[in-house]
Amino acid sequence: MQLSIPKILPSWATVISNNAGLIEVEINEQHPGFHSIIEELSTEIEPGTVGVKANDLCERLSIEMVDTNEEN
Repeated sequence: MQLSIPKILPSWATVISNNAGLIEVEINEQHPGFHSIIEELSTEIEPGTVGVKANDLCERLSIEMVDTNEEN
């Protein structure tokens, strides 16, 4: 899977590295903007466990996930 990232990310997200199709993003989880998005996108995965789907978060950040193994 390959990712393409937008030129401008929210102030709470910083690209740390982008090597061989693997993008590392550092998130300032103390930032209120990050908390509001997580609260909006979070769902209960199982009783007592809440999470955010990577696809939903990438879509919100305008990060496109592309499966390079998929045949056209």
